[in-house]
Parts: sequence; C-alpha cells; structure tokens
Amino acid sequence: MASRAAAAMVLAGALPVSPGRPLVAAGARCCDGGIRGRVSCSSHRRSDHPSCEAEEGGVVELLKGTVAALAVIAQISVSLPADAILYSPDTNVPRTGELALRRAIPANPNMKTIQESLEDISYLLRIPQRKPYGSMEGDVKKAMKIAMDNKDAILASIPVELKEKGSKLYTSLLEEKGGLQTLLKYIKENDPDRLSVALASSLDTIAELELLQAPGLSFLLPQQYLEYPRLAGRAVVEFSVEKGDGSTFFPTAGGEPKSVATIQVVIDGYSAPLTAGNFAKLVLDGAYDGIKLKCASQAIIADNENGKKGYTVPLEVMPAGQFEPLYRTPLSIQDGELPVLPMSVYGAVAMAHSVDSDEYSSPTQFFFYLYDKRNSGLGGISFDEGQFSVFGYTTDGREVLSQIKTGDIIRSAKLVQGRERLVLPPAAPAES
Repeated sequence: MASRAAAAMVLAGALPVSPGRPLVAAGARCCDGGIRGRVSCSSHRRSDHPSCEAEEGGVVELLKGTVAALAVIAQISVSLPADAILYSPDTNVPRTGELALRRAIPANPNMKTIQESLEDISYLLRIPQRKPYGSMEGDVKKAMKIAMDNKDAILASIPVELKEKGSKLYTSLLEEKGGLQTLLKYIKENDPDRLSVALASSLDTIAELELLQAPGLSFLLPQQYLEYPRLAGRAVVEFSVEKGDGSTFFPTAGGEPKSVATIQVVIDGYSAPLTAGNFAKLVLDGAYDGIKLKCASQAIIADNENGKKGYTVPLEVMPAGQFEPLYRTPLSIQDGELPVLPMSVYGAVAMAHSVDSDEYSSPTQFFFYLYDKRNSGLGGISFDEGQFSVFGYTTDGREVLSQIKTGDIIRSAKLVQGRERLVLPPAAPAES
C-alpha cells in the first residue's frame, strides 16, 4: 500500500509533474481575527482534542448557543427543506482529506466516473457483514470498460509533454499489479484485506492521471483578483512543531517520542487559488516561523507575530457541482449547498475571517480544524460549513494535532512542493 507521504505527493501533483449565519459550533467561528471560544487548557472535556479546554466564557457561550439552537430548531423545523443536509443522516461528504483532495481535481469526466466506481468499492468494503463482492466486481468491470472504450479521450486531455507519462499510468491502471485486473483477482478470491491495499493503489494512479489532465486552473479569475498571489494547482507545506514546555510528542504507532513533530499539509489551488496562493507566499516569506499556537475547542489557531502580512483575500468557496469559486459569498448549507473542500474533516486547514468583515479572510491567521461529529449536525456537517475559506488538508501528522497545546511553537513552515505553481503579481516578489 502506498505510504501516507506518497499519497500526499500524488495528491499534491509532485509525482506526475517534473444570523444571516448558521448555528455556530464551539471553536469553529472566527471573530475579531480569532476563533470564538479560545481556550486555556483546563476544563473542556468533550473534545477529541484533550489538550485544549474551553475558558469559562467559551463554555458559557457554548451553553447559551446550544439552548438558542434548540429553540431555533423547534421554531423553524416545519419550514426547513425536507432534504436539509445539515440534519440529514444520509449526507454524503468526503470524510478524509485525501478523498476530498482527489475529488477536487478538475479532470476528464471519464476519469471521474472511473474514480467514483472505485470509491463505491471503498464504501462496500466497510460493510461489517458479508461483503457484496458481486457489486464490487460490477464496479471494477464498469471502470475497465470506460477506461478501454475511452482511452483516446482520456489521453487526449493530457498535455503533449506529459503524454508519455500518462500512457504509462494508463497501462498501469489497467494491467499492472495494484491495477484493475488485480482488483478483480482479489474480489474473486474474497480477500478484503488485499483488495483494500490494491484499491488504494488504483485510486492513487487515478489521482496521478487526473493531475496530469489538470496542469493549471480550469477557469479564469475575475479581473479584480489578478492582483493577488494565486496557486495554479497543488502544493505541499511542511510544518515543524515543537512543544512549548519542553515535553515531547508521542507517536501513535510506536517509535520514540520526539521533541519536534512534522505536519504536512496539501494546499489546493484548484478550488481556492487566491487563498492557497496568499498562504503559500506567506510561508515563503517566513510569516509563520517561530510563532506560538493557540488552542480552541475544535481548532488550533496560528497567527503570525513577526509583522509579516499577507493579502486580505475575499472569502473564497468552491460549491460542489460548479466550476469556479464564489467570492464574498458563504454557502447556505440549509439550502443544500456543499463546498468542494469541506471543513467537516479532521485536519482541514482554513483561513480565519478578517477583523473587519466575514466577507474577507484574515491576511495571515489560519487554523487547523479538529472536526468532532458530536459537535455537528445530524448529517455530520459542521454548523459553520461553507462559511470559511478551506484551502487544504493535513495529510501527514494528523496524530500530532491532538497533542498540540497552547504555547507550542511552529519552528518552521516550508513550501516543499509546488513552488512553480505559485503565480505572484509583479509587485509581490517572494523571498527566497
């Protein structure tokens, strides 16, 4: 099975390319440049982030908000749309950063259909009773037929200079170990463990092909936003985090405790080019080196403290099913709108709101979102979904997030992949 780091490289494109607002969950709402319900580490007990606990004011606010929420729900339940996804247990959104990033790649429709067929197998493998191998076999055969019948269309969407690599990936998907033939073999043998490993390999290959088909943005930015830095594709940022009190991080899968932990984030310019571009430039400028982290219930907040500022980028959210982002317009989850990059994923990375307006993101302050289903709607959707500019996901080091406390330090943040995809306006050269 591909390692988590390798999967992150695939999703980043490193391998293929040489109130008017919804109800608020504690810690998810940014105001005055920060996350509401900031915490000292002393009293919050329900979060999946045990090191961060709510201050008294945050707890009172949460209790008041809960009572108000129940009252509002009781009053408007009759008028809510029948399929309101916030409260529907059948809501289907990506639950991992890797899945969200793969779905966000703009690619050939045939490849997307193949991808969806294989993702259906991932769902079927989670069924605890007898596995529906017949349905899985049908999904693989459907994917194989689409791939073989549409080979020319699939490869034609790849730039000329990348066609050789695309042809090799296409052959690998159909014939080589870990490809579709291997999936059929393990399905016939009723071997769910090997099938799961091969399935992950096939999905990684599909992501590589899709990234070859999407060398840049699939839409034109509005003229007024061309003055901002922008990321035309994917990039990877690596954080080195140190405990502020001199203690150590403990690995969850064995190994020695470490004084410095690494967190890797894939940032996505396909869906949030301005937000990801501004963040990438801030990283290049060293804006987050040496800053202290702050914990809130469900969030880890980072705000540069060295005076280096970014751009006040408009709120940028790509709605599912659309081809370009909305600007300065939050989504209405109650009306069934969902973003391509959902916040309701553990380790999602988003910009806080501007101090002056929720229609703009903070120039520098971002947060890691510690999704907790217990603090969301019945559909597992955060109450603030669609209200913030999500621009990436933690793909390596997610286990570190739960160990971070207020006062821990980002020793360094580096743009380790994707520098060539960052487009800067003439007046904003990046520091080397």
